Amino acid sequence: MIARLFALIRKEFLAVLKDPRSRVILFLPPVMQCLLFGYAASYDLSNIPYAVLDQSHAPAAVELLSHFDGSGIFRRAATLSNPAELTAAIDSRQALLAIQIPQDFERRLDAGQPAEVQLVADGRNSNTGATAMAYASTVVESFNADWRASKGITGPAVQLVARAWYNPNLETRWFMIPSLIGTLTMMAVMSLTGLSVAREREQGTFDQLLVTPYTPGEIMVGKAVPNMAIGLVQSSSILLVAQFWFRIPFAGSFVLLYLGMALFMLAAVGLGLLVSSIAETMQQALVYTFVLLMPFTLLSGLTTPFTNMPEVLQSAMIVNPLRYALDFAQRVYLEDAGFVTLLPDFVPLLVIGVLTLASASWLFRRSLN
Repeated sequence: MIARLFALIRKEFLAVLKDPRSRVILFLPPVMQCLLFGYAASYDLSNIPYAVLDQSHAPAAVELLSHFDGSGIFRRAATLSNPAELTAAIDSRQALLAIQIPQDFERRLDAGQPAEVQLVADGRNSNTGATAMAYASTVVESFNADWRASKGITGPAVQLVARAWYNPNLETRWFMIPSLIGTLTMMAVMSLTGLSVAREREQGTFDQLLVTPYTPGEIMVGKAVPNMAIGLVQSSSILLVAQFWFRIPFAGSFVLLYLGMALFMLAAVGLGLLVSSIAETMQQALVYTFVLLMPFTLLSGLTTPFTNMPEVLQSAMIVNPLRYALDFAQRVYLEDAGFVTLLPDFVPLLVIGVLTLASASWLFRRSLN
């Protein structure tokens, strides 16, 4: 049996690796997508164009604007002379933010009264607008602290010190890149596994496989092992990009990370084989795989916090292996989480893998009969 399995595994590897297009698709896209997500798919803002409507022209207003100009994040795109120009700057997307300083700005500050500054943000992209306003609030707080210190005004009795654990600079790629270890690998592994049996049927080699002494269980194992190995190679390439290109420090254990990835590959291959057992053609396999991947990816917690979703969807996503993969990958990579802490992720992945592989084997036997 071991000799037969080895021969089938070798045959599956050759079927994938001998095709030049398959080699490029398997190994080049994960690295390219990792680089693209690392640089482009970021919630951080490093270049915020803003417009200024300064109706005061007082030294205090100049000092406030110098805090914006010297922050390294805000870039003055326009200096306005009337409110109509402010509206035009936002509507034309010339500026993401507009700052309006009233005429009595410095007078109210000297009198110890609150001086209001209007901040107008482009809300067409709510995430970007909210982030830009949060950055602007930080700059204003810095100005307030400097102004109180220069005028000898007593500061507030309570001081707020903010600290971010596991990601001190709140860089988005520190969250995004470890998540891609599971996301991109699942896309490739499920697509590759889902096409395995359907490809055999279309090429006419499936009937030849049936006359061999292989049992349905051995065929499932022979098709699962190569895809799991390819998935682990892909996840390793993304891990290398994260460490040596983006320099994201790895805090945890490689043993725990690869243990979790092996369980995740088992679940992903099981889902792929389940799709492959149902589909009659490669086109059907691609459609079924896409139907599964879209909700699994969107509802995994990659783009929105999982706890913010409705409880019905949270309960439905108990069968989503990517949900658990993102959690253990981030916790091992950034937190140095231990084995006991990761059991709530490892156990569901093992259960999903066993159930999907058993279901795929049963459907495969049924289709043979």
